[in-house]
Amino acid sequence: MLALMLPLAVAFVGMGYRLVDVQVLRHESLFREAQSKTHHTELREARRGEIRDRHGNLLATSAFVKTVCANPEFVGRFQNEVASVLAPLLEMDERELREKLKIRTYVNSKGETRIDPYEVLKRKVPIETWNQIQTNMLALTVAGEPDKPSRSEARALSNLRRRAIFAEDYDDQIRIYPNGPLAAHVLGFVGMRDRMSVGGMVQELQGADGVELKLNELLSGLPGWRVVETVPKGELVPFRSQDVEPHPGRNVFLTIDSGLQAIVEAELAFLMREHAPLSASAVIVRPQTGEILAMANCPTFDPNRPGDSKPEERRNRVITDVLEPGSTFKIVPASAGLAEGLVSLDTRIDCEQGHFYFAGRRLKDDHPSGFLTVQEVIAKSSNIGTAKIAIQLGKARLFDYIQKFGFGTATGIPLVGEVVGIVHPPSKWSKLSISRIPIGQGIAVTPLQMVMAMSALANDGVLMQPMLLDRVEDEDGHVVIQYAPQEVRRVVSGATSRSMVTALKAVVSQDGTARRARVEGFSVAGKTGTAQKAIRGGYSHTAFFASFVGFFPADAPELCISVILDEPKKPSYYASVTAAPAFRRIAERASKYLSLQPDLPMERQTALTRNSVRVD
Repeated sequence: MLALMLPLAVAFVGMGYRLVDVQVLRHESLFREAQSKTHHTELREARRGEIRDRHGNLLATSAFVKTVCANPEFVGRFQNEVASVLAPLLEMDERELREKLKIRTYVNSKGETRIDPYEVLKRKVPIETWNQIQTNMLALTVAGEPDKPSRSEARALSNLRRRAIFAEDYDDQIRIYPNGPLAAHVLGFVGMRDRMSVGGMVQELQGADGVELKLNELLSGLPGWRVVETVPKGELVPFRSQDVEPHPGRNVFLTIDSGLQAIVEAELAFLMREHAPLSASAVIVRPQTGEILAMANCPTFDPNRPGDSKPEERRNRVITDVLEPGSTFKIVPASAGLAEGLVSLDTRIDCEQGHFYFAGRRLKDDHPSGFLTVQEVIAKSSNIGTAKIAIQLGKARLFDYIQKFGFGTATGIPLVGEVVGIVHPPSKWSKLSISRIPIGQGIAVTPLQMVMAMSALANDGVLMQPMLLDRVEDEDGHVVIQYAPQEVRRVVSGATSRSMVTALKAVVSQDGTARRARVEGFSVAGKTGTAQKAIRGGYSHTAFFASFVGFFPADAPELCISVILDEPKKPSYYASVTAAPAFRRIAERASKYLSLQPDLPMERQTALTRNSVRVD
């Protein structure tokens, strides 16, 4: 009995020690090891919100994709068969796949040689493709497969078909822009960023430019996760300890009209071919609300493949580039002179037969004239007449109106990268500045600032903040944010703005500088600008900005349109030959697209058509 009891006692003591060791001394480490083998966290990415135009047309969307991986140990000697099945579906070279499916080993921290069970074959694989891969792998046939395989052979074949090729639990997303380059500079594009989550480091979409960047937090949503317990046959659903649903990103609706955007982009592409400028930009604004209906630049890029483009092609020149505006800026001193009561449209100004000396420097007019009314000064774009109005105003009042029109400050458009331009305070002006700034020299503005300033005159003298966002909806279509037009300030009185409209209509008349901007059936008001580019030591005599900013119908404006070309080269650099006709073509197509009603009587339309043919 003693001989029997002694080993039993030793055994029980050993078992007791083992239990204390496992359950007490090593409990935490063993528990974590067990948990790591049977429990894991599945991350659930939130679907990025969509971007749509004002009518609900899709501009940007997202799709979930898989990362397809392989366990080479389970592939074994059947690399050729597996590569043959996967290559067409993954759109990869069969030889490259075979190389990835080879068994590789590594040495762990204990110095043991192990087979690497994880090899990424391809990322961003559509879910439909992954489903097809699973189906084809289950139906995979291998050479020499026995009719009645042994237990080990059956296990190996099962592992080959069911476990050799797998997808990561965490689904990635890809961003899709179904219209390619359409509104690319407004939408922007996305990149990838690393983010620490409950299950470790993951990659997620991150806005990199445009609306995608500005509204990234709204579009991103909130990811979810679930903590599951698994056995070899699958998950034990009743033991799921956490299950947090992801919250999709919000859907953003822009004020952009895809139809007008397409019209503008087609015209810019034509301008690039016809006049060979370095770049071209255009904007369409609804003056009464400040809504941006179209905003485009050329050259452009495809946001589906931003890496294929150059940085300058991705730049939204409408808000990031500045230029000396030239004669389009003459609306500022002219409006100020009228608002301050210094002149009226009928006031006559001596334009000195095209040569005027001020502060020891000569100011020229391209078309020499004697006395001109203020309306004629604007219509014929007289530098001398404009400078004389500004000289009457003085530095302080001119600077005040420059600021009132929005120059020198950001417009507040919800895009990243907007610059404020260059507007020096009067204390830094030279003696010559009062005669040069009024004609658009010695000051730099963005194309967006210029079109919003013109829109203020079209809007009875009230400057609006540019409006790019219409509303934000949740995944169920409920509006969570509704944006509304925002007034910035009244720049001039209604009476002054109406006087300016009268003068700007004369610009587009038979005797004005922009007769090629006339639109059949509609009254048009606007201003041309052909500005020498500033260079070191002065101004270039070969490089120019050509621009036209105008609106129609002139007395009840529906659209304000800006067109700017950087260094047009053929057949001429003048805005009247390049930008003004572009305005007309955009306006004609836009009026038909929106079904705008002409505001001119039939006989006036006929006369305009006849005169346009004769002049052009």
